[in-house]
Amino acid sequence: MTAPFDAVELIRTKRDGGRWGPAEVAWLIQAYTDGTIAEEQMSALAMAVFFRGLDAEELGGWTRAMIDSGERLDFSRLSRPTADKHSTGGVGDKITLPLVPLVAACGVAVPQLSGRGLGHTGGTLDKLEAIPGWRAALSTQEMLDQLETVGGVICAAGSGLAPADKKLYALRDVTGTVESIPLIASSIMSKKIAEGTGALVLDVKVGSGAFMKQLADARTLATTMVALGRGAGLPTVALLTDMSTPLGLTAGNGLEVAESVEVLSGGGPADVVALTLALAREMLSAAGRGDVDPEPVLASGRAMDVWRAMVGAQGGNPDAALPQARETEVVAAEADGWLAELDAMAVGVAAWRLGAGRARKEDPVQAAAGVTLGAKPGDRVRKGQPLIRLHTDTPERFARAREALVGAVRVTADPPPERPPLVIERIG
Repeated sequence: MTAPFDAVELIRTKRDGGRWGPAEVAWLIQAYTDGTIAEEQMSALAMAVFFRGLDAEELGGWTRAMIDSGERLDFSRLSRPTADKHSTGGVGDKITLPLVPLVAACGVAVPQLSGRGLGHTGGTLDKLEAIPGWRAALSTQEMLDQLETVGGVICAAGSGLAPADKKLYALRDVTGTVESIPLIASSIMSKKIAEGTGALVLDVKVGSGAFMKQLADARTLATTMVALGRGAGLPTVALLTDMSTPLGLTAGNGLEVAESVEVLSGGGPADVVALTLALAREMLSAAGRGDVDPEPVLASGRAMDVWRAMVGAQGGNPDAALPQARETEVVAAEADGWLAELDAMAVGVAAWRLGAGRARKEDPVQAAAGVTLGAKPGDRVRKGQPLIRLHTDTPERFARAREALVGAVRVTADPPPERPPLVIERIG
């Protein structure tokens, strides 16, 4: 049977600045998913999109076709509304861990399908797997049952959701096309729309430790994703948040779990608490529960109860001790003064090199590896004070981690100017 379109002609069209019609876009995604379009042809198509972009109609069709390549989940039979959050990733971004049980404790179910870390950004599933016994893989029925009885679930996405995206994501990773805003937006939103949540809040990070370094690029990405969500009938808002310095005082799997538990216990770093509450308010409002204030719920311990139930439901022991690294080293302040800068990217790379992250999808991670911080920008520091503590089971990694931190810390004699707000802008 003759194909209705020709891949080479579609490559030429986009290469030369033309646009694809809806039928062409739908065929392109389906043909790539079923193997009709070869990898080298899709590589050329992705590069053409990288340079030429997609207009709103093309991008909407591209995203719909990725959704239609697989199954859709349906949460309509749950006894409560649903809302989800997606973060574009950063350093120390453990917000999902306290956020899901908090929103669930406020009466909104949270189906959080999460991923693993790659490079300097941590993966939520890697963090939770530091808890003895916890498992990421759930069947659809197990997920539905947990949402109904507990109210929140954090688990791996099944292979049936947007399989076209899984295939295209791997291709983008090896063809230098990861940074394309249309391809990023369609990748994120196809999975979230297929997931079936009733509302979506996006946390789009901006700064050195984020995927988007510049505010204008982050704003464009957020605006594009909000439009895709709303175009598909999914209420969507986005917060642009600062990622020039790490979130909280930890970066690393088990270390971030411990810090999240501190937040659920009524403590924890102020920035982690503030962002958790800001995102919770947005999720509750989007789900029609804007009259519920999450702050007293967090203080009451009800979110901690949900956390313990979530962990237990997935085979984990919430009372088990988290793994501790066999070796630690300290990076100390070299002078008295004020900590003016602590670069998020450098801290993320250091944690990665210590074993907290992976360079390839198949690489293992160390549950106890990572970085803890002794100060944040704006704090007064003394010469010799521990600023960064490195944790790993393999001490031969220390040298490379220290290399990543060269130039990452700046101490000044005078107090630094006020930092940008944690939540920079709201879109939607």
